[in-house]
Amino acid sequence: MKKDPLILVRGGGDLATGTIHRLWSAGLRVLVLEAEHPAAIRRQVSLCEAVYEGETAVEGLRAVRIETLAQAEEVWKQNAVPVLADPQGKSIAPAKPDVLVDAILAKKNLGTTRDMAPLTIALGPGFTAGQDVDVVVETKRGHRLGRIIREGSAIPDTGIPGIIGGYGKERVIHAGTAGIFMDLRKIGDIVEAGETIAQIRTADGAMISVTTQITGILRGLLRSSYPVTPGFKVADIDPRKEELSNCFLISDKARCIAGSVLELVCAQLWK
Repeated sequence: MKKDPLILVRGGGDLATGTIHRLWSAGLRVLVLEAEHPAAIRRQVSLCEAVYEGETAVEGLRAVRIETLAQAEEVWKQNAVPVLADPQGKSIAPAKPDVLVDAILAKKNLGTTRDMAPLTIALGPGFTAGQDVDVVVETKRGHRLGRIIREGSAIPDTGIPGIIGGYGKERVIHAGTAGIFMDLRKIGDIVEAGETIAQIRTADGAMISVTTQITGILRGLLRSSYPVTPGFKVADIDPRKEELSNCFLISDKARCIAGSVLELVCAQLWK
């Protein structure tokens, strides 16, 4: 294996964090690039929170925001992961990563190309293996979750969330109007069907309620004061009320995807 290989991950949401955690646990150096204003709702298990808070931790992994690429070395010395706000990926070329993972999960390619690293990996739909990137990893729940795709694309986004506890689309809440999102509850709260968990302040000053469709645990909730548009994903309810710890643990889906990424990274570095 090359000395001190660098794995660069674009994105720090909950699925990306599963991959970052697995790579870090394997002793690899990881650099995370994020947006200036990340919109993750599963914030308790998303390393992108370091962009707002300066640092955060998920299952023993500490992430620290840096302002320049040069600051990454000091964070690695602390056995932590540096997070740099760089949505355009301007730092990719100077960083010279051995592997680049596009884990933005935007359902489309926001600018990743095969020439950015010796091995490029993309998570989910929006990429074609062999064209946009070298390899794609399937992210749709089901029998193909985590499968490595070397030719073609992942299953197209259906817009329908996977089933958890018997519920699919009912467990995910979207903004009904444009405005500023203001939360009234917090992640980990038990909420009832029809309960108001947040409000959206519109441009004319009206306060529009955001309500739940099912009873369960508030597993994900958008950061308060975030500007939203109609259809913007703002919350996630887990109907399994006994599964409170899930709010603070990397999901089975994220860990499955992470295993495939680690497999690809190891094969690349051990050539």
